[in-house]
Amino acid sequence: MRAEDVQRLRAETPGCAEVIHFNNAGSALPPARVTETVIDHLRAEAARGGYEAAEAAAERVEGVYASFARLLNASPEDIALTDNATRSWQAVFYALRLGPGDKILTCRAEYASNAIAYLQSGATVEVVDDDETGQLDVADLERRIDERVKLISMTHVPTQGGLVNPAEQVGAVAERAGIPFLLDACQSTGQLDLDVTRLRCDAMSGTGRKYLRGPRGTGFLYVHPRLRARLEPVMLDLRSAVWTSTGEYEVAESARRFEVWERNVAATLGLGAAVDYALEIGLPAIEARVCELAATLRAMLSGITGVRVHDQGKRQSGIVTFSVDGMPSAELRAELARARINTTVTGATSAQYDFTARELPDLLRASVHYYNTEEEIRVLAEEVDRLRP
Repeated sequence: MRAEDVQRLRAETPGCAEVIHFNNAGSALPPARVTETVIDHLRAEAARGGYEAAEAAAERVEGVYASFARLLNASPEDIALTDNATRSWQAVFYALRLGPGDKILTCRAEYASNAIAYLQSGATVEVVDDDETGQLDVADLERRIDERVKLISMTHVPTQGGLVNPAEQVGAVAERAGIPFLLDACQSTGQLDLDVTRLRCDAMSGTGRKYLRGPRGTGFLYVHPRLRARLEPVMLDLRSAVWTSTGEYEVAESARRFEVWERNVAATLGLGAAVDYALEIGLPAIEARVCELAATLRAMLSGITGVRVHDQGKRQSGIVTFSVDGMPSAELRAELARARINTTVTGATSAQYDFTARELPDLLRASVHYYNTEEEIRVLAEEVDRLRP
């Protein structure tokens, strides 16, 4: 990505003039186009009425499905729009109706919300070993497959580090075994170039607020026809199904069977604007820029005495996690915030399998995006160096 492109993107992001934002894995700074899209529709609702404004925007809302289809190399019929990534993920997981006697295979980097759902289901949960690089060991995954395995579920990029799990290889294993593969792409969507045909996932969940730079309260769900044909959602309404007679209903054939009727239309339009913005830049260019900046940050932090970078994996993303000897991560985050540098803290309650296995302390997480600069990275590293005990 050229320097002039970065400057243009920063100029189109008002927040870049206010803060140094390294919390993109939490919620990225939106481009002005996204904010204006949301506000314009809210004004239309105020002036014309919510239903009337939604009717006028119906074609644009339909376009959001087409935009996601382009982003993921899918069909619009494979896309559902939701209010967050967890709801997207849950819609598929609970529709599988797993229970005692069933087995779920997952990764050590798994996220808390997903793991809690596994435990609630009553199914047996097996955590696949990591390989020597820290990513999921595909050979160990294959060894664990038997007739009880009803789901392979994995977080693509974890909340607690820069690891990118080998989703394509996992998808190939799942496809050969005929086992549904549910991919949590909450942290990878918008920073990595995703293709569901290459990933071979049966379902994928994601959010708008993180690397896609969309509004909060938005999410999406991709579901392959082979999976949704066998799943009836746990909850239905007049969006996901049609009441065809007093005693009958028909579930929608498309992935919209996982939606509900009421939605935040303004946020949905903002999400579509964010996807279109990313497509205009190009996901390969975004991925290259994000990974390059993250590598620069890891190198700078690794050169500071008393700083330990904890990222694993053969392939790494834009999330960088580290700790400073003798200084709690929460205290470091607060000090950085005083310097108008946004970061966050990730701890064991978000990823018990990983934190327990590696005996990790709470970690400071700095997640870069393409609008960050090398100078901002230098400022962060210098502040960490200054603040360390």
